[in-house]
Order: sequence, then structure tokens, then C-alpha cells
Amino acid sequence: MAPTAILLDAGGVLVFPAPAHVLPPLREAGLDPDLATLERAHYHAMAVQDAAQVPPVSQTWWHDYLVPYVAACGVAQDQCEALADQMASRVVGRSWAQAGLGALDGLRAVAGLGVPIGVVSNSDGTVEADLRSIGLCYAPHPAEPVPGAVPMGVIIDSAVVGVAKPDPAIFAIALKALNVPAGPNVLHVGDSLRYDVAGALAAGLQPVHMDPFGLCPAPDDHPHIRRLADLPALAGG
Repeated sequence: MAPTAILLDAGGVLVFPAPAHVLPPLREAGLDPDLATLERAHYHAMAVQDAAQVPPVSQTWWHDYLVPYVAACGVAQDQCEALADQMASRVVGRSWAQAGLGALDGLRAVAGLGVPIGVVSNSDGTVEADLRSIGLCYAPHPAEPVPGAVPMGVIIDSAVVGVAKPDPAIFAIALKALNVPAGPNVLHVGDSLRYDVAGALAAGLQPVHMDPFGLCPAPDDHPHIRRLADLPALAGG
């Protein structure tokens, strides 16, 4: 089934927490994880949130994310809570302006399918500027192209539009901008069962779970990919 459009999450698909923010406290704790380890830690943190009985709340989301994140980086279990407390207060802005390993090549492969593509992100108003500044992709407004980056039909930031995943309304905003109707031929790629998979299903779209390490707690009712470059094969391109 050929896709009519592809929507991409930002965090965990294209970008990750900036090492400049998370590495100093980890190094103070005696650890020096490389980028691959930091990316793996992100997926472990998201899987813990997906498996939690109670949905995360915005006031504590960052702290709750950091507890399993630092554990996956190698912090001793009895030190994770304290380090997460410290990082949550020190890492101001929660910058996610680190391009994922292979993200640009994957994005170019997805763009090669020749269908409308866009970004739909639960963010804090910075996602469009961050994606531009690191040379991954850019939206048509402002229209100034970014050399080497991939043009998107639209970049939706929940803080800008006032609605967040899993609410299906955020996908409707993106599809209206792309002039594409909702339906199972629209793919949404995201790293969260709770936000991306559930949100896409609620919007009548086909979710694709970015799950490089097979951590999805409910893997049987939706497709998974291990890297963005695998999407064209899944989509039949």
C-alpha cells in the first residue's frame, strides 16, 4: 500500500537531547557515554513511559524521563533518582538539537519516496528552529532553503498550535497544511506507543513505531522500524 503522505515525530526519530546538556552531569557521575549510548538511553526512557500505568504529566515529564535515561547510561540504580533530580534542575530548556545518527540519510531516503512529508512534534516551540539550525530539514515558511537539508511540507510544534499528541487534532492540522486527507495510507513515524502510535490510530492513520532495540511493550498491532532508512522498504518504495 503506497503512502499518500508521511508524518514524522521529531524527538527519537530525527533529534535527541543535546549532549552538551546531558553529558556534564553524567561525566561528574563518572560516565562518558558516546552518542550511540545516549540514543539507546532515550529509547529505554520512552519504553518505561509507554509501559507505565499512569500517563506522564508535563510538570514531571522531564524528571521521569531522566531516571531511566541515566540508568541506561550506566548510572547505579540507587543513584538514578538523585542524578535525575540534579539534571532536571540544571538542564534548562531541554534542548533536543542533536541530529540522530543516520537521521539525515534516513530523511533523504524518505523524501525520495516523492510523497508529501511533514513533522508533527510534541515540543516547546523550538522544534522548527532546532531542525533548521542543525541542517536536518526546514519548513516552507520561512522559505529560505537550508543547504543540504530536506524540505518539509510542514513542521507542527504542539506548543505553537496548542494541541499535542495523542490528540488526533494535531495530525489534522498537519494534513490540512499538506492538503492530504486522513486515512490508513498516511504513515506517522514516532518513538512512543503512548503518544505516536495511539495518536496516529486515533486520527485514522497508520502508525510506524521507531523501535531500534525492540523495546515496545505492546508490539503486535503495528509495524516497527529500527531506523528511518528502513521506512521506504516498509512503505513499498
